Amino acid sequence: MGEGTARPPRLLHLHSSFSLGGKEARAVRLMNLWGNRARHAIVSGVAADMGASAAIAQGVDVAFPDDIGLVGPLRLGRLRALARRMADHDLILTYNWGAMDAVMAHRLFSRSMALPPLIHHEDGFNIEEANGLKTRRNLYRRLALATAHALVVPSVRLETVARRIWMQPARRVHLVRNGIDIERYARPPAPDGLPGFCRTPGKLVVGTLAGLRPVKNIPRLVRAVARNRDRLQLVVVGEGEERDAIQREARAQGLDDFHMAGFLAEPWRFMGLFDIFALSSDSEQFPISLVEAMAAGLPVASTDVGDVANMVAPENRSLVVGAEDALASALGLLADDADLRQRLGTANRERARRDFAEDVMVDAYARLYGEALARPDIFR
Repeated sequence: MGEGTARPPRLLHLHSSFSLGGKEARAVRLMNLWGNRARHAIVSGVAADMGASAAIAQGVDVAFPDDIGLVGPLRLGRLRALARRMADHDLILTYNWGAMDAVMAHRLFSRSMALPPLIHHEDGFNIEEANGLKTRRNLYRRLALATAHALVVPSVRLETVARRIWMQPARRVHLVRNGIDIERYARPPAPDGLPGFCRTPGKLVVGTLAGLRPVKNIPRLVRAVARNRDRLQLVVVGEGEERDAIQREARAQGLDDFHMAGFLAEPWRFMGLFDIFALSSDSEQFPISLVEAMAAGLPVASTDVGDVANMVAPENRSLVVGAEDALASALGLLADDADLRQRLGTANRERARRDFAEDVMVDAYARLYGEALARPDIFR
C-alpha cells in the first residue's frame, strides 16, 4: 500500500502537563499544521492541566485517554502497564521529566513487547531543578533514554547537558530551535485581543505570557513592576496553579490596575498590545513566548536564564539581568526611554525574522518523526 493510501500513523503524546506553555504550544501547532495526516492521543501527567487542548484545531483527530497514569510509585507492574498502552501506537512522543517513567517503561519492555519508537522532548526544568540538576534524576534519564530513537532539545544549554551529563550519543541528540509564524506577529494586534483589559492612562503596559507555575516566578515580576508603578501596568496571560499566589502578591504590592487575562489561544492577536515584554523565570531554555514578543517588535526585560541572552538582539542583551532588583531597573530604563524601546523592538523583530522562522522548525520535526515512522514524507 502506498503512503498516500496508508492509514494515518497513531501518535501517543505523553506530557508532564498540558497547560498551554512553550512545549504544548509547539506540539499543538505541529498537530494543527499536519491536520489529518496523523491521529493523536494526549495524556497529561497532571490530569487537571489540559488547557492547551482548547488550541487544537477542529478536524484534528485527537483523543484524551484517561487510563494511562504517568505519575505513581516506581514499580515494575506500573511500568509494564505503561508499556502495554504504548504498543497500540506507531510513535511515542514524551515530554519533560514528568513523562520519564514512560521513557523507562520503553527502555525495559521495548524488545519484549516490540514497542514503537520513542522520541523524548526535553524543554527545561521545573522548580525542583531550577537551581541545579539532581544527581538521581540525571542517572535515571541516562538509563531511561538508552532505547530512545531521539532526544530533542531547543537550546544550546540543554544540548550540552544531554551530551555531557546525561551521556547521550551525538546521533541521538537533536537541537531544534523553536520557531513561529513570524508574519502573524507583524500584523497589527486586535483591539479586543485582551478581553476585559483597560489601559491606565499615562502608563506603559508590561506583558508576560506563561504557564502559571512556580518556576515562572511571576510574583518576582509583580514586585519589579510595583517599583515602577507610576509608569507601568502589568498584564499576565496564562493559567495554572500559581494564579492565586500571583493575585495575592499583586494585592500586597498595591497594583490596582494589574490584569490577569487567563488563557488566550492566539498570542498574535494580543502580543502587540504590550509596550514591553518581560520574563521573570527561575529557569527557561528557549521560550516560545520570547520569540513571539520579538516578532511583535517588543523590547524585552528578562532574567538571565537558558538561551534568553543569545535569543534577543545584541542591543537588548544588557536588559537580560540577574537579580530581582536588576529586573526592576531594566523595566525602569525601558519606561524612561521611548527611543530605546523602539530601537530594541525593531532589532528583536529582525532577529526573529532571520533566525526563528517556523518553517525551519516544522521541517526538522517532520523529518525526524517521519524517519522514526519509516514514512519520511508523511508530514511534508
